[in-house]
Amino acid sequence: MAISKTAKIDADIIKKQAKIAELQNEVKGLQQKRRDAENIEIVDIVRGLKIPLDQLAAFLDNIKTGGATSGQVVPKLENDEELEDDAE
Repeated sequence: MAISKTAKIDADIIKKQAKIAELQNEVKGLQQKRRDAENIEIVDIVRGLKIPLDQLAAFLDNIKTGGATSGQVVPKLENDEELEDDAE
C-alpha cells in the first residue's frame, strides 16, 4: 500500500522539527562563543588599563557613578536632541 499524503506530511514535519532543534543548538553554541569572545575582549581592555587589582573595583565604580576618570572627561548628553543640534 502506498504511503498516504498525511503520513508523508507527518514525516516531513518530523524532519523539519529535527532540523529546527539542530539549528537552535547551533545558535546556542554560537551565542556562547560570542559571550566568550566578548569576555576576552573585556579582559584585554581592563588589563590594558594597567590598574592594580585592588584599585580596579573602585575605578569601575567611579565610572559607573559618573565620576571623573583618568583620561578625557566628556559630559554626558541628556538626550538625542543635543546630539542632533551639534550635527547641524
